[in-house]
Amino acid sequence: MRPSSLLRRLTAPLVLLLAASVLFSGCKFDGAYDLPLPGNKVDADDAYRVSADFADALNVVPRTAVMVDDVVVGQVTDVERVGWRARVKFVVRKDISLPENVQVDVRQTSLLGEKYIALVEPAKGSASSKRLSDGDFIPISRTGRNPEVEEVLGALSMLLSGGGIAQLKTISVEMNNMLNGRQDQARHLLGNLERMVAALDDQKSDIIAAMDSINRLTATLVKEKDTIGAAIDAMGPALKVLNRQHASLMRMLRQLDTLGVVGTRVIHASKDDVVASLKHLQPTLTRLSDAGNSLPRGLSLMASFPFPKEAANIARGDYANALFHVDLDLNKIIKSPGDNLPDVINLCTNALPDQIGAVCKGLDDATKQLICNQNKALKDVLCTGQSGGVGLPNFFLGPATTGKSSGSSGGSGGSGTTGGLGGLLGGGG
Repeated sequence: MRPSSLLRRLTAPLVLLLAASVLFSGCKFDGAYDLPLPGNKVDADDAYRVSADFADALNVVPRTAVMVDDVVVGQVTDVERVGWRARVKFVVRKDISLPENVQVDVRQTSLLGEKYIALVEPAKGSASSKRLSDGDFIPISRTGRNPEVEEVLGALSMLLSGGGIAQLKTISVEMNNMLNGRQDQARHLLGNLERMVAALDDQKSDIIAAMDSINRLTATLVKEKDTIGAAIDAMGPALKVLNRQHASLMRMLRQLDTLGVVGTRVIHASKDDVVASLKHLQPTLTRLSDAGNSLPRGLSLMASFPFPKEAANIARGDYANALFHVDLDLNKIIKSPGDNLPDVINLCTNALPDQIGAVCKGLDDATKQLICNQNKALKDVLCTGQSGGVGLPNFFLGPATTGKSSGSSGGSGGSGTTGGLGGLLGGGG
């Protein structure tokens, strides 16, 4: 049989198989991924569907394996672009129970192996109680990928060619020169650093509390920034006043310094005397303290001696609580029958200019004016530079009739033209 005939016989069944697959799969055909190839890892009817967004899903294609702890549990069904992200859809066997907050990474089976989707459970204590189920979506915040081999080799090339490898020897030599002979100091420094870090670790709660307090303080300052700004603006005029008074303030401070020196000298000089005086006062103050409440009760008794104030309520209407009114008139007590005691005005009026004493010269201006009106000869002595017609004040001059003053405990009175203060001085009409 010729080779061409054999090739036609082998190609015909393959073409028929492809045509049958197209007919059975419908009108849509997306390429080799739609062919009924063997090796499907998961049956779509026995799995739940999940989608996830990746910032970079390089080399992830349909039929890419989905693994949990390096065990195949599903496969990728579709990869599409959504904006600037890659949305990967995959299926997972229904018997695989995973927490809802599972981490999804794009990893590689080996250095040059194929890519696969790894489902990584979160750490213990942080796993969600809800389980991953059909239709769930995993955001880009919980997806990632391992570095590509090209990226690792490129970074290593950069480090070896233009990085700091060439300077490691210089750094090592300089470190040895710096530490040579100073090992003890370096060890002591490291010990101090360890103790400082340990102390900071012990105080971390206090440090955090202080930072929280500072945060609250700054928040309060931000809320009150208008008030603080107004206060700062109001300080401008005050600072100007202080600036103008700078010389006076400095002079005052220097005087205060001098006063402090003098006060210190006085205190040092009188310290022993003051201490001795205080020691002498100690017995008196001790006795006053021992007297306690008896002292104010004794003082209240002195105001109503010989009976206490409460005794006035014992026998009302009797002499025990009587009040006495005393009225004294010096004219009736001292003068001879038919005569009146002269008052100050009469004495000064009848006096000669060379006989005026301190009493007449010490009178108020109104009284002096009255005396000068009655005795013109005294005008140059008592009333020089005063205008006439000044009347005596009411408290000094009373009515022409006899005036008397009295009180509940006694007093003195007088009569005549002066009345009031003139009566107290013994004047009479």
